[in-house]
Amino acid sequence: MNTQLWGGLITGILFGILMQRSEVIRYDRQVGAVRLMDMTIVKFMLSAILVGTLGIYQLRELGMLQLSVKGTIVGNNLVGGLIFGGGWALLGYCPGTAAGAVGEGRMDALVGMAGMLVGAMLFAEVYPYTQSGFLAAGNYGKITLPDALGADPWMVIVVVSIVYLGILYVIERLDL
Repeated sequence: MNTQLWGGLITGILFGILMQRSEVIRYDRQVGAVRLMDMTIVKFMLSAILVGTLGIYQLRELGMLQLSVKGTIVGNNLVGGLIFGGGWALLGYCPGTAAGAVGEGRMDALVGMAGMLVGAMLFAEVYPYTQSGFLAAGNYGKITLPDALGADPWMVIVVVSIVYLGILYVIERLDL
């Protein structure tokens, strides 16, 4: 197994441990997040995005990794977001937390994992048909937020970090 695979495995295990310890894989936390009554998952994800962004861009600066940016297609993102959100609301788990819940032995999440596999197979079959029409609308190509803004990546990271930290501060102050 190459270094990248080992790194991914170790990172995934550590992320899973953090998800379990912070209780974001609990069904009641998931439902609370969907109902905007429990911000545990929002706080966890904002923190994970912040740490991940800083780590990825630092590793990029050190020449230890190369970004593989996927294309931004607004139509695909809208439809995918609606399917993801609908599935999360119906099941009570997102894909990552469903896998963590299965790891804890929750059989309700196992049903969701089976549904995700069926959905992925269906998507693979219809993918060629998504390349035209509404789903292909708003194709901006492989672009990042710094590219879109024409700004230095670190300047964008600093501003986004300040915004995220502000959101985390407000959530904590409001005790959400």
